[in-house]
Amino acid sequence: MKHEKYIQRCLQLAKNGIGTTRPNPSVGAVIIYDNKIIGEGFTSPYGSSHAEVNAINSVQNQELLKEATIYVTLEPCSHHGKTPPCADLIIEKGIPNVVIGCIDTNSLVAGKGIERLKKAGRNVVVGICEEACKEHHKRFFTVQNKKRSYIILKWAETKDGFIAPLTKDEQKPVWISNTYSQQLVHKWRSEEHAILVGTNTVIADNPSLTVRSWSGNNPIRIIIDKDLKISATATVLDGNVKTVVLYERKEKRDVISNDSEKSEKLIYEEIDFSSHVAEQICEVLHKHHIQSVIIEGGAQTLQTFINANLWDEARVFIGDVNFGEGVKCPDFNAKLSSEEKIDNDILRIYRND
Repeated sequence: MKHEKYIQRCLQLAKNGIGTTRPNPSVGAVIIYDNKIIGEGFTSPYGSSHAEVNAINSVQNQELLKEATIYVTLEPCSHHGKTPPCADLIIEKGIPNVVIGCIDTNSLVAGKGIERLKKAGRNVVVGICEEACKEHHKRFFTVQNKKRSYIILKWAETKDGFIAPLTKDEQKPVWISNTYSQQLVHKWRSEEHAILVGTNTVIADNPSLTVRSWSGNNPIRIIIDKDLKISATATVLDGNVKTVVLYERKEKRDVISNDSEKSEKLIYEEIDFSSHVAEQICEVLHKHHIQSVIIEGGAQTLQTFINANLWDEARVFIGDVNFGEGVKCPDFNAKLSSEEKIDNDILRIYRND
């Protein structure tokens, strides 16, 4: 049970790096000496130190490392990237025991870190809280193993199964979920690399798709606009956040005027909307090295990914309201993973196993 306790602490630490370490995984590390924690760390923003380095550097008496155990959520790297290999640092510091949550499936690592540690005479234990560690590193693993972004579907529906009213008077959202759920969505946005919506959502609501009710980075905006119907004055085209517009027409209109700063953040990618739209969108996301995307689009956009079976997780709010009539929620049949109440809302999480 001792191993599990310290890996759980590693996972707590690792959550601090979510949304800042991409394309690296957000790893947590803990160093134990005489059954006491003497060092902790998590992955710094991309280009800076990994979790193992931060944990080792936090130890005041470096001599204790020669009798210590280091716990990490993910196999220490064994290759030179922006930083030197963490496996080499562990060996150099003389740390005799290494406990690992899960193996890194990145082809540059994939057991090589463990092999290097064992060859140096280190005692290595692998697979502690393995499923929890894999769950934490799900975005990184999806990119490595499936060559696409981790895809999260998100919508709110009424108790009678509608996602939006048929008509409305103003160009702004009609809220189904409560303010606590809305704040949670902003937290999610800060954790994911990109956010995707379709044309109808932008025209109907004029959203900003930014993080406002939470502290964190704004996600990259992915906008589906087949015929370039969205007004150049729409908030999503303001150039404040990197935005990728997916369109079909050969000739795109001039939506950026002569604003060079704005044009650098507005990118147009042409795809063929006649078939395999979700697959093509995934290819564009992979091209832009996007690790995860939360799809907040309307029913049509969500259904496109559901029909193509290109999704990993769905987060569905059931609001305490009835519309009587409206736009039906997506046609959806999946395994319920968890359910919780958020005041008068119900949040259901589904997994695509």
